[in-house]
Amino acid sequence: MVTVRKYRPGDRSALYEVCLRTGSDGEDASALYRDPRLLGEVYVGPYLQFAPEFALVAEDDEGIGGYAFGALETKAFEAACESSWWPPLRRRYPLGAAGERSANAAIVRIIHDPPVAPDGLVGEFPAHLHIDLLPRFQGRGYGRAMMTTLFEALAQAGARGVHLGVSRRNTRAIGFYKHLGMSRFGETDDTVIMTLPLAPRPE
Repeated sequence: MVTVRKYRPGDRSALYEVCLRTGSDGEDASALYRDPRLLGEVYVGPYLQFAPEFALVAEDDEGIGGYAFGALETKAFEAACESSWWPPLRRRYPLGAAGERSANAAIVRIIHDPPVAPDGLVGEFPAHLHIDLLPRFQGRGYGRAMMTTLFEALAQAGARGVHLGVSRRNTRAIGFYKHLGMSRFGETDDTVIMTLPLAPRPE
């Protein structure tokens, strides 16, 4: 039986593990990273620190196997990360320590120079989402349920639109987001930005 619930502090290590096991365009990235916590420090930890109210967890009898995170105001989230999340990680993971071309090095470069959402995107879609599910949770409606729950929670909190980024190579995820009603906003060399307007809060 699968339960979708709110995040609890004791979930952190298991959520980092899910991030690692889905960290290669949805596939297991365990063999790519010498430090198994590295991906989680970038893609999980900030949400647990700064937006735990928008953190959902999927769990079954085998344990935690998925999550969905949201941030209400992307610019404020980025500022909080720059103020207190990235600095200690930059000391722990100095540039150049992992070589130049490894998967580790690519994530370390993100820590030192994190992407910033463009004003043209967050002006209309200020909130953002991030979701990952292990294979045993996929194709069973849990991802849709978690995303829908976050859409509603963000809208209720005042967000008029939401966005997310997905690897261009992850065609399955792109198709999933399209089925949820999301549209392509734009793309870079390796990332597709998808968006969804959210209904305003009732007066």
